[in-house]
Amino acid sequence: MTFDPNDEFEDLPDLNDYPTLVSVVRFNKLLPAVNWFRSVGLPMGAATLRTAEFYVETLGFPGTLIAPIDNWEDAAYAAANPDFNSLWWETEEQIRVGLTASALELISEEDLTAALTHISATASPLIQNAVENLAEEEGIEDEELIRAAIGSGIQTCHQAALVLAAGEEDTHPFALKYKLFELGRWPIAITGSSFNLF
Repeated sequence: MTFDPNDEFEDLPDLNDYPTLVSVVRFNKLLPAVNWFRSVGLPMGAATLRTAEFYVETLGFPGTLIAPIDNWEDAAYAAANPDFNSLWWETEEQIRVGLTASALELISEEDLTAALTHISATASPLIQNAVENLAEEEGIEDEELIRAAIGSGIQTCHQAALVLAAGEEDTHPFALKYKLFELGRWPIAITGSSFNLF
């Protein structure tokens, strides 16, 4: 069976002329296979810790402590913590802006917007269902926490898609952040000098 990237992206141009868009379409097809949030609260293996360390290093925060979050109560505190490292947030935002500019050198703004819209349309129900089902299993009723988890997952899919659209490597910090979600985790935030990872 041959890969036809235009099957679900009919509003995009001939993708054979845009290799990075082909990567975004393939990424979109893989989203349903991710075990969203399924490892939260479990002991962290070496692969998770290595990926987390690589993420903070490539992001420009070497020496940041990986702080495993063990339960939903602590996750709620970490997600609502007003002491977010603003430099972390600003760094991610600068990277996002840079990736968008790089992608627009390869793809028109209209096509990039359409591709990212497809990513959100695919990711949103998958992540929402996963989080809501897990919240029901765990007896979590904190709507703000549930929304924060869903929003974080969708945002990271958007960031990872930008990495692909810009033709960047899988060692890019946003690709590594997405990898943490693939490993079933929730990378919450860098707070102070700690990276809170559920």
